[in-house]
Amino acid sequence: MIRAVLLDIDDTLLSFQGCVRQTMREGFPLFGLPAYTEDMLPVFDQVSGGLWRQIELGQITLPELEQVRWSRVFAALGFKSKDSQLGLRFEEYFRKQLYVSAIPVPGAGELLAYLAPRYVLCAASNGPSGQQMNRLRVAGMLPSFAHVFISEDIGAQKPSREFFDACFSELRASDCPGLAPAEVMVVGDSLTSDMAGGAAYGMRTCWYHPAPADGERPAGVDHVVASLRDVERVL
Repeated sequence: MIRAVLLDIDDTLLSFQGCVRQTMREGFPLFGLPAYTEDMLPVFDQVSGGLWRQIELGQITLPELEQVRWSRVFAALGFKSKDSQLGLRFEEYFRKQLYVSAIPVPGAGELLAYLAPRYVLCAASNGPSGQQMNRLRVAGMLPSFAHVFISEDIGAQKPSREFFDACFSELRASDCPGLAPAEVMVVGDSLTSDMAGGAAYGMRTCWYHPAPADGERPAGVDHVVASLRDVERVL
């Protein structure tokens, strides 16, 4: 029986993609950059996603990502500038936008309303603590959570065992004495952090993937849902 649920934040509850799109659309003109087009978003995803995977593997830190992310995005997009600090200045602008961004993923509010009275509900996120807490607060989601586990506070990133050790230590000391990994479900959009980390720890896993192929269920994934509302049926 599932006693606790760990929910990812970015692109599971709050749309990181939506914030990126809005920031590029509104910010590029402010920085003298070409107008945003939709084919630019996959370029950002590839560059930023690659850097986040390096963080998950312990190869770089979040501050190191922030130093190079937008410079690499602009290079990949073919943008040229005499301003050697353009990438850093845009990163600062982006982080300010992200700090207050609270674009909900469809069905997120309904899912929280269903889960919060039934399970010990926890957020589990890689990212800056102040930013993630504020986004949950602005979205009105923070009161739904019994615990918010954030990598910056813990000192370890998903999918590491150290991250989940910290989560279980706090849960067992408070709401869930004797909690076993099999009594926890991880719900998230990332195969490399949420699903891989959860499966390696022995937890149940639910991959939120809005456009799954028929029968698609990668190794280490117990359930695949195309809609957050579908999480209810797999618990």
